[in-house]
Amino acid sequence: MNRVQEGRVSALKTIATRWMEDVWQRGDLDAVDELHAPDFVDRSPAGRGSDLASYRKGIAELYAAFPNFRAIIEDLIVESRTGKVVIRWRATGTHRGSFLGVEATGRVIRFRGIEILQIEAGKIVERWGEWDGLNLVDQLRGDQENVARG
Repeated sequence: MNRVQEGRVSALKTIATRWMEDVWQRGDLDAVDELHAPDFVDRSPAGRGSDLASYRKGIAELYAAFPNFRAIIEDLIVESRTGKVVIRWRATGTHRGSFLGVEATGRVIRFRGIEILQIEAGKIVERWGEWDGLNLVDQLRGDQENVARG
């Protein structure tokens, strides 16, 4: 890998790591605006709009339900040629507010997911995300039989 490629990989890693740390570990809504392009598209909007304002609102709702939500990077893979970064993560949080139609339970939830970010000119322009929402709802409802599958 030459220096230009190394620099690009480093820049992409920095943006993705900051995205995880500021947005998904601290719920920093200012960082959402700083890290994403104005015309950002969420390709996995989970029932909300796919624009930046809807994505930002989703983060706010998540942190209202799980004030101590914290996602940790397990793997981070950079494809410098395309500007894509893949992040496999795990998260925990205490259910303190309504989420996915389930009122606050006080339960600590644990779940995992995978994100793909498209980064151009130092900004996140697209996101694809996958996580097991059914397992999360099972945890919130205390359905231990189904939680074991997650």
